[in-house]
Amino acid sequence: MPRLSPIDLDNLSAQQQVVVDKMLSGPRGSMRGPFESLLRRPELCDRVQHLGAYCRFDTSLSPDVAELAIILTGKHWTAQFEFWAHARLAREAGLPDEIIESVRVGDQPIFSKTDKGQQYNAVYIFVKEYFATNRISEQTYEITKEQIGENGIIDLVGIMGYYCLVSLTLNTFEVTVPDGESNPF
Repeated sequence: MPRLSPIDLDNLSAQQQVVVDKMLSGPRGSMRGPFESLLRRPELCDRVQHLGAYCRFDTSLSPDVAELAIILTGKHWTAQFEFWAHARLAREAGLPDEIIESVRVGDQPIFSKTDKGQQYNAVYIFVKEYFATNRISEQTYEITKEQIGENGIIDLVGIMGYYCLVSLTLNTFEVTVPDGESNPF
């Protein structure tokens, strides 16, 4: 049960309504996940949702590669809702089911030798190494740069940071998967 009571979307402040309208009319199209909690602070919610729109829809990374980083971040923080929501989006973006399942259960995925498989591998190693050590080795940096470029690394760090914030919000306010859905962990 979430810690915060649901917000009455029919009784919002003017500032809250502006944020809700932006989210519903934008590429996200919903108020799910952390946003109902964050809406209590509409200034923060608006800034977070803008960053999130960039991280989800406008980065230099392909959607499947970005979703891999997102589910790895959700798994790291054991954010049930985050992993549940983005596992579906990762699948829709073309990330293979075997990789999604390996991340879910905490196993090392087996990546193909294709260019795409090598991108997945580089992103996987980068995200896992950072969360394990709070740093990136020169070797990991260079391999990742070769696979996704410097702009890709900048976007990857942005995605990781944004989804850390999302995961912390979800976990703090105990936002879990919707009723009738299974906890992925």
